[in-house]
Amino acid sequence: MRASVVWMVLTMAAAVLQHCSSAGGDHSSHPDMISELPGQPPVGFRQFSGYITVDESKERALFYYFAEAEGDPLSKPLVLWLNGGPGCSSVGVGAFSENGPFRPSGQMLVRNEYSWNREANMLYLESPAGVGFSYSADDSYYGRVDDRLTARDNLVFLRRWFSKFPQYKDRDLFIAGESYLMVQFNKRRNVFNLKGIALGNPVLEFATDFNSRAEFLWSHGLISDSTYRVFSSACNYSRYVSEYYRGSLSQSQVAERIDVCVEDETVNYLNRKDVQSALHARLDGVSRWSVCSSVLEYDFLNLEIPTINVVGSLVRAGIPVLVYSGDQDSVIPLTGSRTLVQRLAEELGMKTTVGGWTQVYGNALSFATIRGASHEAPFSQPERSLVLFQAFLRGNPLPETF
Repeated sequence: MRASVVWMVLTMAAAVLQHCSSAGGDHSSHPDMISELPGQPPVGFRQFSGYITVDESKERALFYYFAEAEGDPLSKPLVLWLNGGPGCSSVGVGAFSENGPFRPSGQMLVRNEYSWNREANMLYLESPAGVGFSYSADDSYYGRVDDRLTARDNLVFLRRWFSKFPQYKDRDLFIAGESYLMVQFNKRRNVFNLKGIALGNPVLEFATDFNSRAEFLWSHGLISDSTYRVFSSACNYSRYVSEYYRGSLSQSQVAERIDVCVEDETVNYLNRKDVQSALHARLDGVSRWSVCSSVLEYDFLNLEIPTINVVGSLVRAGIPVLVYSGDQDSVIPLTGSRTLVQRLAEELGMKTTVGGWTQVYGNALSFATIRGASHEAPFSQPERSLVLFQAFLRGNPLPETF
């Protein structure tokens, strides 16, 4: 995704109260169960999708797609996945282009052999309302969306989703996503069994992340030495990006310029009536499903609020946080993320262990680069991304090379 719309809103209130995993229930008659997606190959896991109402008075509902783990889902953790934007679809980008069980190919679906549901039960949420199949009957909502409202809706969604799927309520929960992080940490410590956060190519601090582009482009031989010197001495790149977000382009103009590495086949597939019927989805207020919303007028100034401090709060609370970057990502370069993570580790007095492509600080903060990966690592390097994901979920040492 390009920087103009590559925010990821990773929102929930979370706690660390430990429970034993509850037994699974029989969902053979669950109203959200997918009998079969059009063109789908035979699989041994179950899928669910549908809506969770997050505001009855405004008739606002969020759409989700849930793929149980391939083997022994009752023993596997739950992962909530959110893509960036804000305003880009976790279903279209995450589930059907990056790390979900299927990829559209023509009129059919083919298996993704590196799907993350090999290791976890994967829950993909389209958030906020106005993204993908999620909607608000009150159109005025689309003009006032910000991180606070998104956080509130995501929390309501997760609580109500657990009411539909109570066997997952006490399951180990991981939250993962890309680009822009905003975690609201619930200090009551009794809501969810949060076990870890994984952030892919995230915006952690506006100025550092965006100003690191010059160094990245220069180190990859994409700009000359003289251009790099001019850029570094005269340019505060983040300032110009900030002005851009303050209104130089409308949201619809921004959406027209998005490159999210999503194949036309994914867009075509999710716009098929038979697919929407199988997903229990509908279009509300828009004529077509799109990768990124053209109706949202999100408060882009939220991008400038540093979130590295929130990461620090999670680490202090003992929640493991993994920050990973594709080493070929020029949108949010690894150099900025690495600097911010290292600075946080120093502030927390954490010891460093260096292993190949990874840096581990203490036992709760890690930074890793994925060789050959772009801004959406599971799309461009699916096997290496799965190896990293597997190690993080299991609490194993991160691989030295991958």
